[in-house]
Amino acid sequence: MSAIHVKSPSLTLKAGHQALARIRERGLQPGDVGTLPGAAGGPKALGIQGLDLALFGEWLPRAERERSLIGASIGSWRFASACLPDPVQGLQLLGRLYNEQRFAKGVTMADVSQSCHRMLDQLLAGQDARVLDNAHYRLNIMVVRSHGRLAEDHRGHLGLGLGSVIADNLRGRSRLARHFERVILHDKRLAPPLNGLTDFPSRYLPLDLGNLRQALLASGSIPMVMEGVRDIPGAGAGTFRDGGLLDYHLDLPYSGEDIVLYPHFTDKVIPGWFDKALPWRRGDAQRLRNVLLLAPSPDYLARLPYGKLPDRSDFKRFMGQDKARQDYWRTAMSESQRLGDEFLELVEGGRLGDALQAL
Repeated sequence: MSAIHVKSPSLTLKAGHQALARIRERGLQPGDVGTLPGAAGGPKALGIQGLDLALFGEWLPRAERERSLIGASIGSWRFASACLPDPVQGLQLLGRLYNEQRFAKGVTMADVSQSCHRMLDQLLAGQDARVLDNAHYRLNIMVVRSHGRLAEDHRGHLGLGLGSVIADNLRGRSRLARHFERVILHDKRLAPPLNGLTDFPSRYLPLDLGNLRQALLASGSIPMVMEGVRDIPGAGAGTFRDGGLLDYHLDLPYSGEDIVLYPHFTDKVIPGWFDKALPWRRGDAQRLRNVLLLAPSPDYLARLPYGKLPDRSDFKRFMGQDKARQDYWRTAMSESQRLGDEFLELVEGGRLGDALQAL
């Protein structure tokens, strides 16, 4: 008797309690989706490119409507790319440009910042206004304004400041208010898709042509890796950094009753960057009640080169071997088409509810 081969799923699908009940009862249509979050995670974005391409290139356009895109770090870059006139070309260009970055041993924060400036110039290519006047998507970019030593780019001062942040975060996440202010720069046509933010000092500011690029650069400015962005127009004086420091996986109080569709790198929602090593820090079930999270499955990851998505450690792993890294990352991008294909098969076949787990 021949063996029966069952294809291993490429996706892990998890849903908050409200989304879970709704999708199991009615299925999922593109018109149900009102918000998409995009997490911080650097090169991991390349590893889910195929999912982004399926969503923005094929599925969401089947029901055109106003949607909020809210991203931190690479999440904001992904969504700015999706707001370009051709989202497929924009997302593919972002992947190519990110992969083409090369950093020699001894690279400085200034070197990385300059590389990101060039990448953003090539990505937007003078189409900044098209991002801001997109007919259907409303971009929200998350950054933080840094206090104390974290407002400096001196490595010694930054190191001391980060040590203080880590210690305070262990004592309680709320203590990060001593170090950061959350700033959300958003499409002026629509308020961010969030209920009141009471966990940290927070401000909403409108995006415009004068601050879009600075906001995108700031949103990805990881301390000790890139220089902070100074004095974003409209945001006032200060040093602005990676929004993922406070909101790593966007564990936020999403408003409304639409589905919050979350293409993610992992099946976990970790509140802040400094919570990565704290397994007891996970997303709040009530805030995430309408979230549908899509992530690569363990079986999918096991079949990738090195058994993982691309990540920032690859720059060190492949130091001096840029072609090998670039080949690996291109493989990860190519393989990720399976993620998008599987999502489309599930929704079109009416089988999405059967594949869901509780978030």
